[in-house]
Amino acid sequence: MDNDQPLSPNKQLVAALSGKSNVKSLIFDRALEVFNSLKELLAEISNDLDEALDEIKDSGVELSRRVKLEYRDKGKLEAEVRFADDVLVFSLLPDVYQFDREHPVWKNPYSTKEKFNTYCGVITVHNFLYESVKLNRECDPGYLISRLFINREGCFFVEGKRQPRNKISDFGTVTLDKKELRDFVENAMLYAISFDLLVPPFENVKTITVGDKDSDDYRIPTGKRNGFAFNTDDVLND
Repeated sequence: MDNDQPLSPNKQLVAALSGKSNVKSLIFDRALEVFNSLKELLAEISNDLDEALDEIKDSGVELSRRVKLEYRDKGKLEAEVRFADDVLVFSLLPDVYQFDREHPVWKNPYSTKEKFNTYCGVITVHNFLYESVKLNRECDPGYLISRLFINREGCFFVEGKRQPRNKISDFGTVTLDKKELRDFVENAMLYAISFDLLVPPFENVKTITVGDKDSDDYRIPTGKRNGFAFNTDDVLND
């Protein structure tokens, strides 16, 4: 029998399902565990910050009733935190991803050490205006401000402004724990607070139609960068 004879399609399928497909399923299971831990942490952070704000109010400082935190579990793959003028929506994407060949992750030796190291589950963070969500203004945009990639070994890195793990060189050297997850959340919140709503350029909003004006459903879209190119690097520290 020739040992170099290619496997039949059936055996190739068995190998692919027991190999790559199985690993991707395990990666999603790992990402789901992380996301459930993230939900618990979001509730904990919200309670902690509310208690700290209550102490400030008890000391005699006047705080707006809107300066509070509200955590909401939105189902298996989504959770949100509302605070002051902002809402952060945390989402676990329901698939496992691989990086394109031009992505800088391939410059990290860990990425090529084992072929499944770069398959990752992804958690995204989008920033919406509080009023956009409260009033269900469907045309108002949200902005991707951070995303976290985690693989089957629990190794991770983060994309996003002001994220301490926004270094691909860290991938493979650190694993995700509660402290790292807290840093990810709190830095996203800090960025959202610094990410101000800008007045849109006059030329972009100078006309509406009579139909728009009289429509019960019409709302002028409102977003932090309406009329501007959005880049996470254009937000200044307070």
